[in-house]
Amino acid sequence: MAYENLLLTRDGAVMTITINRQQALNALNPATLDELQRCCGDIRADSGVHAVIITGAGEKAFVAGADIAAMVTMSPLEGLSFIRHGQSVMLELEELPVPVIAAVNGFALGGGLELALACDLVLASQSAKFGLPEINLGIVPGFGGTQRLARRIGLAAARLMIYSGEALGADEALRLGLVNRVVAAADLLPEAQKLAATLATKAPVAVQQAKTAINAGADLDLANGCRYEAQAFAITFASEDRTEGMRAFLDKRRPTFKGR
Repeated sequence: MAYENLLLTRDGAVMTITINRQQALNALNPATLDELQRCCGDIRADSGVHAVIITGAGEKAFVAGADIAAMVTMSPLEGLSFIRHGQSVMLELEELPVPVIAAVNGFALGGGLELALACDLVLASQSAKFGLPEINLGIVPGFGGTQRLARRIGLAAARLMIYSGEALGADEALRLGLVNRVVAAADLLPEAQKLAATLATKAPVAVQQAKTAINAGADLDLANGCRYEAQAFAITFASEDRTEGMRAFLDKRRPTFKGR
């Protein structure tokens, strides 16, 4: 089934998803959330995808937020349904078994920042802006922003961003640990593609287990996190890729991983 608000391109094991609603600065309306959810299911079912890039169409915005025009007429119950839908999509994205890179090419505000926070890594252009301005609309972040932002940059910095609604530039976002790298706008997608291609060469079972251990550990104490890590290690140790990786190291050659 074709997508109306997403553009999908494939380069080997790397899938690039472009949010394509330039007339609305790529804002997330219910239809776009539906498509993102379906896309996550398609990626999960495709064992040939080993890394994903998410970006926004055009030069102005990654995703400027949830679609206010769609939200303004919602009743409280409709708003709750919309928010739960968005949270579900972000969780599905976060739980994909492959690394997901946000290539932030402009405004990442509200739902756009929350989309980036659901990704494993964030690359930003020098002109990118990050913020949760919901407080200025009389609401709070609802796609996981109050939870993931604090986990990413700490409580104090998250409180200031959420309470003030002010946006940060790319350099400040880098300083806070909100993004991993800042690059020139012209270099953003090539850098994201280069990073994704590198990650796609790694052992898929090991990458998946590393990702699940990191995500689970964020909500566990150290002892239980280490127990989870030991289980993840055992799963990788039972894989064919572990044998291939170790033999390749001893043979001084590149490993050929098969995801088994």
